[in-house]
Amino acid sequence: MTETTTSCKKVLYIGGHGKVGLLAAPKLVAAGHTVHSLIRDPDQAADIEALGATPVLRDLTEISVVAWAELLAQYDVAVWGAGNGGRAGAEVTWAVDRDAALASIAGLEKLAAEGKQAPAYVMISYVGATENTTDPSDESWYAYVESKKAVDNKLNSTDLNYLILGPAALTEEPARGIAVLDRDTQHTSTMTTSRELVADVVTEVVGREVFPASPLEFIDGEGSVKEI
Repeated sequence: MTETTTSCKKVLYIGGHGKVGLLAAPKLVAAGHTVHSLIRDPDQAADIEALGATPVLRDLTEISVVAWAELLAQYDVAVWGAGNGGRAGAEVTWAVDRDAALASIAGLEKLAAEGKQAPAYVMISYVGATENTTDPSDESWYAYVESKKAVDNKLNSTDLNYLILGPAALTEEPARGIAVLDRDTQHTSTMTTSRELVADVVTEVVGREVFPASPLEFIDGEGSVKEI
């Protein structure tokens, strides 16, 4: 069991108007954290404010490594919850899920190289991301699989303070509890993870002084998130 000492943090949630982001923000606020949610569309700002968070208006695909470093330096923890996931086509998926995510990691590395404090970093990925493969002829899904693989492998090659979260197929069901998968668990297509559970896990780990072992892969279960 990981050390569970918690404290209040200044948090940047990247992809704040995504389904998990909208669930996580009020939970993070209720836990005592100061939450800024990065969004692209100004029309979404009111939704973010209604959750008790502060909107940060930026286009992920236009943030340079230098700009990422300047932005991330303001926070204790950054959570990457953005992603196109193949929905708007391969080009957008490469731009968001791979290139923008890698640029944010490069921004963290820049801070560290300059002797500055880089925030802790939580990457919402998916179970088995570094091992999964798919047919390149399915261009959109292939872009997603390869993007997440590239980003997770990059994080795993760094000395940053990071945690990769690996939920299974996401559902709209209410969170009931968690089952953490070990490295020998066979992944199956029937495994599911509630989006609310992902939000609960994000809220739990953001407050930790020490992250659990990465990757933290999990599905719906009966265990307590407090015990991960």
